[in-house]
Amino acid sequence: MRVIEKAVDGRLSGSEAARLLRCSERQVQRLKHRYQPDSLEWLLHGNRGRPVAWRLIPEVRNQVLELAQGKYLGFNDSHLHQKLVECEHLTLSRETVRRILRGNNLASPQKRRPRKYRARRLRRPRRGMMAQADASCHDWLEGRGPRLTLLGFQDDATSEILAAHFQLEAENAAGYFCCLQMMIATHGVPLSLYRDRHSIFQRNDPHWTREEELLGKQFPTHLGRALEELGIQQIAANSPQAKGRIERTWRTFQDRLISELRLAKACTLAEAQAVLARFCVEFNRLFAVPAAQSASDFRRLPRRFDLARCLSFRYQRTVANDHTISFAGDSIQLPETASQRSYSKTMVELSHQLDGTLRIYRDDHLLLCLQRPLEELIEPKPAVRTAAQKHKMPRIYKLGGRSAL
Repeated sequence: MRVIEKAVDGRLSGSEAARLLRCSERQVQRLKHRYQPDSLEWLLHGNRGRPVAWRLIPEVRNQVLELAQGKYLGFNDSHLHQKLVECEHLTLSRETVRRILRGNNLASPQKRRPRKYRARRLRRPRRGMMAQADASCHDWLEGRGPRLTLLGFQDDATSEILAAHFQLEAENAAGYFCCLQMMIATHGVPLSLYRDRHSIFQRNDPHWTREEELLGKQFPTHLGRALEELGIQQIAANSPQAKGRIERTWRTFQDRLISELRLAKACTLAEAQAVLARFCVEFNRLFAVPAAQSASDFRRLPRRFDLARCLSFRYQRTVANDHTISFAGDSIQLPETASQRSYSKTMVELSHQLDGTLRIYRDDHLLLCLQRPLEELIEPKPAVRTAAQKHKMPRIYKLGGRSAL
């Protein structure tokens, strides 16, 4: 007020008044025109006492509160704002939604943790250079159905979900085989895989056979052998924080995906799989980032590469004198060769594949194809037989018609 008084009296120039008030000279001229020597009304803003033009009407505020406490109960602030804009067609900012909720004592279900110092590893520059693998066993259906395990792969360069899969069983090799098959069919074969030290990926036992001692390394697990055949380098993480990108993704899934499953009222594995497929597309749209380099390092498989045989449980068996082999407590009769020569005492390979097919190879020649229940992939029969089982004759499967186990 005093500055404008002096400017009106001519004791200050317009530029000096603007410098003292930290405004433009044009604004100083406006204030000089509004100046009234015997009143202070000219100092008050013209909108004082008037409602703001962009105020939120009470009906919209009540609708947000009703949806937050009903249909979208348990959604975090960002997820709730996304649903209000996309599904309910409300034009609101995230901060407006947060202010409405906090004003009515509705806290976010996600508690913010104090940040800890960690040295961040730089992303790989191209897609396909590294994929991170992990699993999350959680009550995804919140008691409406069985407890499920989520397995998946995430690209390190873009944070894109490459493949994800729900299953009833705990984290196992069969689940990772399914995820690998999905990722290879959709994107290709990555160069490396960043994973934990689970016994599914590597041998953690101290037992060495004589062959392993002569070879200088332990034989790989079923999944480790498949990754070697695909040419995927394995990088073992020493802690969950080492592959923190997919760990943080699972935390987001345990918030947003659970809310989506609740919204869809999913109660079964099939319904959860359908919601997961839609959610992964939406997650990649919202959270995936462009890679530093546009080139992709995903590789295609060779034309004659047998992916089904690679992604299977493979066992070695010695053919008996009567040309039978044993598997899961049963005896399987092998067919005769075209030359009708005996191949007893030789080694054959049993490939138990994801579709339940049991294929028997001698070198690369297919001898027999049978059907085995998929449950035996995940819960194989015990190798040690009980006393009652020892006196029971094993089943022998011969060729003729449709051979099936």
